[in-house]
Amino acid sequence: MQGVFITLEGADGCGKSTQAARLATALEEAGREVVRLREPGGTPISEKIRALVLDPANAEMAPECELLLFEASRAQLVREVIEPARTRGAVVLCDRFYDSTYAYQAAGRSIGEGTIRRANALGSCGVDPDRTLVLDMDTDAALARATCDGADRMEAEGVAFQRRVREGYLRLAAEEPGRVRVVDASGTLDEVSARLALALADVLPELAGGA
Repeated sequence: MQGVFITLEGADGCGKSTQAARLATALEEAGREVVRLREPGGTPISEKIRALVLDPANAEMAPECELLLFEASRAQLVREVIEPARTRGAVVLCDRFYDSTYAYQAAGRSIGEGTIRRANALGSCGVDPDRTLVLDMDTDAALARATCDGADRMEAEGVAFQRRVREGYLRLAAEEPGRVRVVDASGTLDEVSARLALALADVLPELAGGA
């Protein structure tokens, strides 16, 4: 069975983790091996980088340092987990991948898009998702949800930063409609899951009928 690489994207608080868990359950019930990952993270090395890059105590971190840390974490995840999982036919569900770097570091931090794309090519080791789902919802509502128990270093950037991130995702979806699909993240969990299943129907027909 062919491996499939799916990434879930969106601004903080849009519900990616919840929907990834529901997708994983639906796919496992359909008989697929599912590997759930998050970025940054997913390997011992990558989790150490995650702790460093999201620590609010590191407020002085330069944007370029942040970018390179994300790419280092990503490269380790691709080589150690994603490539082997795809090779053996698993479905890889990753909470964020290189589109987050575009949205947060290009749109959010205003690092040049050319720099971001070159860095992403290196960090991804040439691996592209088969389908990227951008969960989209009102920025204020999403940030309020994300920070109800405190904010990490990225969430602490505030609502104006998160609005730029959202705009970056929408611009990316317009540029790459074949790979990137925007999914309305408002409504009930079941409603959002059904929209995700529809957006994945061509690459994961096992989800026909809803997640």
